Amino acid sequence: MANAIELAKAMVPVLDQVYEEASLTSILDGSPEEVKAGANAGELYIPKLSMTGQKNYSRANGYGSGDVTLEYQTVVANYDRGSRFSVDVADDIETAGVAFGRLAGEYIRTKVVPEVDAFTFATLAQNAGAGNVTNGNLQGASATGKTALAAIRRAVAGMDDVGVPQEDRILYINPTVLGLIEDLDTTASRAALASFAQIIKVPSGRFFDKVTLKDDADGGFEKATDGHALDFLVVHRPAALKYPKHVTPKIIPPEMNPNGDAWIFGYRHLEVVDVHENKVDGIWGSYTE
Repeated sequence: MANAIELAKAMVPVLDQVYEEASLTSILDGSPEEVKAGANAGELYIPKLSMTGQKNYSRANGYGSGDVTLEYQTVVANYDRGSRFSVDVADDIETAGVAFGRLAGEYIRTKVVPEVDAFTFATLAQNAGAGNVTNGNLQGASATGKTALAAIRRAVAGMDDVGVPQEDRILYINPTVLGLIEDLDTTASRAALASFAQIIKVPSGRFFDKVTLKDDADGGFEKATDGHALDFLVVHRPAALKYPKHVTPKIIPPEMNPNGDAWIFGYRHLEVVDVHENKVDGIWGSYTE
């Protein structure tokens, strides 16, 4: 059992690195130092800061009395998924380590990351401010660079109008839509794209405003029946409430496996994804029917 524990310890940083390098949304992850474990399984305590506004200054009494409150909001993990695999005992512990490393790495890159990204995009889109994510149909046959650029500028102007800070705005965008804008090659198009802190192209297979997490034999995810393909999503990074909690891989040696002569490796991904309730205007976007 000691070997299994050491193998688990060795795999944790490797798997975390694979996830961070492959994920398009890991840059939205909040700092783990900001949160506390909740009283119940799957709960987290998230800090929430509120304060009063400016008040009149009095020559007689000085400053108006203000108030600052730091409280912890309880949030419940809304993403909890995982799978279990086995490696035959014919492989020794070193080979099992290599096998698990390859298996788990490929599983995270091809299964976990696309699903977590898709769930994140859909959750942000669903919890954006009212009217912020609209039907732009920028991937249809009639879509042009001008219509795509106009939609991007609408999002930027909407954020500017409600005072969303200009720094830390990330443009997640369908590659076709980005190409339409880049092909314009105008001062306006270049300026619009240059206004973002980062531009990230998102494969269409993980870019929807609503997804269904499947629990059948194949697992995975798919666009919900009432979902739409996203053209782009502008995310002000502090607006995203995203705290992943990677559970240490469960590794069961063959001698403790009652069902077969094989190593058992389990991987679980527990996460909270939402939009801070006072920052819903930090999410804007467009979708195609």
